[in-house]
Amino acid sequence: MFSNTTVNLNLLKQRAYNLRWAAVEKDVIPLTAADPDFPVAPEIANSISRFAADRYFSYAPIEGYDFFKEAMASFYQNKRQVPAKPKYILPVDSAAFGIFSICKAFLKPGDEAIIFNPVDFLFGYSIKENDAVPIPFQVPIDPSLPLDWDKLEQLITPKTKMICLCNPLNPTGKVFTQQELLTLGSIALKYNLLILSDEIWSDIVFAPSIFTSIASLDEEIRQRTIIVSGFSKSYGLAGLRIGVITAFNDVHFNAILTATAHQSTIHGSNVLSQVAATSALLECDYWLKEFVLHLEKMRSIIVNRLNGLPGFKCYYPEGCYLAFVNIKETGLSSKEVYDLLLNKAKVAVVPGLPQWFGTEAEGYIRLSFATSEMLIEEAMNRIQKTILSQ
Repeated sequence: MFSNTTVNLNLLKQRAYNLRWAAVEKDVIPLTAADPDFPVAPEIANSISRFAADRYFSYAPIEGYDFFKEAMASFYQNKRQVPAKPKYILPVDSAAFGIFSICKAFLKPGDEAIIFNPVDFLFGYSIKENDAVPIPFQVPIDPSLPLDWDKLEQLITPKTKMICLCNPLNPTGKVFTQQELLTLGSIALKYNLLILSDEIWSDIVFAPSIFTSIASLDEEIRQRTIIVSGFSKSYGLAGLRIGVITAFNDVHFNAILTATAHQSTIHGSNVLSQVAATSALLECDYWLKEFVLHLEKMRSIIVNRLNGLPGFKCYYPEGCYLAFVNIKETGLSSKEVYDLLLNKAKVAVVPGLPQWFGTEAEGYIRLSFATSEMLIEEAMNRIQKTILSQ
């Protein structure tokens, strides 16, 4: 399923946008957006075909199909030890829109929300677009180092309303321990804060790390938590635009539903997307397990190759299929290394610019390794040749 021949470059160059194959020059290898190069599990495509064969694409319920909500609740109950209820689960058109909708529902102009630094730009974007203020909390790039919880508490003011948790953490690959989550949860309780828990990467975790949902810890923390997740990282469904929000009480769920504008039909989750996501949950465990095994092998290759380059230093990510590389010893900025690799090596990466990950990402680049071994090796050969020739 994840061999060198599985990747169809011809189709990727026609269909894979967002900094990827269809958006770069034809001789460039893009290790950019976190989107797999592999085709989805056949069960997912078959489920769409079966539904489409009936030739009816009517409006779905504004709160989502029961079959999707029940499958999602079962996933949380059986695989995350989270007592989720179908009535509090809401499919949305992406995890990104889920983050935006939660910010819209619970942040007023001038409110503050704490985000990690570095972290994916969507948190800061969603907060600012709703006229609130993101407050960055610096987290170590080395996933084994402890967090400064005292510093986190010092950032909290009367305007603080929310803590945004990204677990596993894009771009560093950190997987938060149960004790770390308990500490974060206790701070949220102490200061009466909502926890927005982005768990879209929760399936991509490498042993011995273990994923724990903060909503699984206890009822008190759970009632302050809203989970956002999706199917793009685990199952390659980015183009189907399917995410999910999980709340744990009427107040939170109703506020989110209003914020999404589902009731007006301005927004809503695609019918076929819910069909595909349900198939992923119910039929594709075998595919996901093999995918993670493949990623673990790619992680070893790319991290070892990167650490063999002068001026490069990369920790093994505990989760996510992302290598976040310290390039400060090269004497070049993130943008300069990005330009060098794109123009000379013909490999596209994501530079550690504030617009992508926050201020703490300067001096780093990010590479996705959700592709074939042949493409990883070719990309690394090009990067090595370019760096050694400087």
